[in-house]
Amino acid sequence: MARLSIRCPGLSCQWRPVPLSSSPQVPWFSQPHPHLAALIKYSIIFGLLLAFLVLLTFAVVESDRFLPAAGIDSYMQRMAFREATDIRDPNLYYGIVVDCGSSGSRVFVYKWPRHTGNPAQLLDIQQMRDLEGKPVVKRITPGLSTLASNPDEASTYLKPLLQYAAYHIPRNKHKETPLYILATAGMRMLSESDQEDILDNLRENVPLDYEFLFSDTHVEVISGKQEGVYAWIGINFVLGRFNHAEEDDPMVEVEFDQASLTETSQVPSILRKRTVGVLDMGGGSLQIAFEVPKSVRIDKDDISKSLIAEFNLGCDKHHTEHVYRVYVSTFLGYGSNSILKLYREQMANISRSTAIRDPCLPRDMPVEHTTQDGRHVHFKGTGDYRACRTNLQPFLNKTVPCQKQPCSFNGVYQPNIDFKNSEFYGFSEFWYSMEDVLRIGGKYNYKKFEKAASDFCNTRWSLLEDRYEKKLYPQADEYRFRSQCFKSAWMATIMHDGFSFPTNYSSLRSAQLIYDREVQWTLGAILYRTRFLPLKEIQAGILQQQSSYKPPWVRVSALTGYQYIFFLCFGIVVAAIFFYIRRMGGRRISPVRSPLHHVPSMSYFMVDEGMV
Repeated sequence: MARLSIRCPGLSCQWRPVPLSSSPQVPWFSQPHPHLAALIKYSIIFGLLLAFLVLLTFAVVESDRFLPAAGIDSYMQRMAFREATDIRDPNLYYGIVVDCGSSGSRVFVYKWPRHTGNPAQLLDIQQMRDLEGKPVVKRITPGLSTLASNPDEASTYLKPLLQYAAYHIPRNKHKETPLYILATAGMRMLSESDQEDILDNLRENVPLDYEFLFSDTHVEVISGKQEGVYAWIGINFVLGRFNHAEEDDPMVEVEFDQASLTETSQVPSILRKRTVGVLDMGGGSLQIAFEVPKSVRIDKDDISKSLIAEFNLGCDKHHTEHVYRVYVSTFLGYGSNSILKLYREQMANISRSTAIRDPCLPRDMPVEHTTQDGRHVHFKGTGDYRACRTNLQPFLNKTVPCQKQPCSFNGVYQPNIDFKNSEFYGFSEFWYSMEDVLRIGGKYNYKKFEKAASDFCNTRWSLLEDRYEKKLYPQADEYRFRSQCFKSAWMATIMHDGFSFPTNYSSLRSAQLIYDREVQWTLGAILYRTRFLPLKEIQAGILQQQSSYKPPWVRVSALTGYQYIFFLCFGIVVAAIFFYIRRMGGRRISPVRSPLHHVPSMSYFMVDEGMV
């Protein structure tokens, strides 16, 4: 019989010779490679790992299409928002807004990266943060309006704020940083001559001390309408309602008047994200702002012209993607504190008694009040929430003639709200009345709010006072706690009897912060006033595209971020398999004893003579 032996030079494989036989049960190779099973096993593992990475990459790509705005993207934005601003980044730009209010002035410093060059996108403006991650904001008192008798001190008055901003913004960025000084309620109460004296001092002296981008139009007293529009812009910007590329939010069709369209932009309507309306009640005033999605004719001399603002947030006036028409109305004297004073004054005048039972106070709660004519009146609460709301109806002045239909209250025109396709956010008193004491802030539910407010009002004051002293209401100060019954009734009265929100309306949310940050009207102001800045990047992008043109046969599609991840994972797996095989190939298998001699240079056959 013959014996067969095979040797593979250059490879670590060897089979010992076995007798050749005509029997089919005897294999040619009685012992396979000892590492072949391990090689197959690890190849399968690597194959499964590769398949898993492919599926994972696909899942990430697909999930990005369906994640809501409040999901991962919003979370990452919130995390990035808390980080300190990298002032070493040469591609960051800065802006300053000084809010000159009635009781004080505040400076807000904002920053944004270079614009993407996409005309449909707005600047990504956020508050600047210091090394500790805190917003760059500073406040001084009293208000700018207190300088009416001494306007020459206006620039000196603002120096602490401007020096603070100049310290935080890199010096080499000062000349390109716009500065806006905008005054509100306090300055509005001054005469025009007093206003101009203060503003002229700022126009003249601020450029002498600072290199910021500051022109005469950058300082002014803004109207209540402007302030309301800026607040509306800021809130919708933070909520992502101006990012029309994402389609995860409800969409609406917005119509335009033909008169408002330019010759190069004859688009009667567009489909885009639904914006939110804003309700804001302070101590002295009340404000409502919402987009008018359908065409509302505005005549030149129409009363509605003073209440509806139409503006384009985009950098190109020929594009209607960011054209908005917003109704804004401010009700001075309708804030919670102003109405409370007026209510007690009228209650005292009606009864002419020194002891008055008040349904807007918790049961048995005593209140001492001195009227304008010097009378001392004693109020005692009955805790009747429904009666309190009835007593508040006359303050809406529903009997005042409506200047133009439809009206909300006090004869003020207000376009109809599409309550079935709308969303509102309530700030200030809407949040405090729901959260500080009742602890139901957030999504508004009429029945839940009415029950909580009624239960609080109907509780004996001695029990409420005991709870307060035990620190069971940590968010409420004493004045808030004592006026809670009245203020919750006034909030509901304004909502449902004033603005005519239906009791089953479920798209109102009270809020103090949006994505963990306080949203000021100053954000909307700088968004609107810097809207033309992206034109430079857009023009540069057009020139770059023209200069880098390639014929179709040499163009290469750009890889997306997810494609890079996939190819990186694929490369890692292939490299792992390669190094494993190379490692296995480098191992020498211990020789198998054989009666035959091995020839190191070639394979050979040994055949017995009898088999030839």
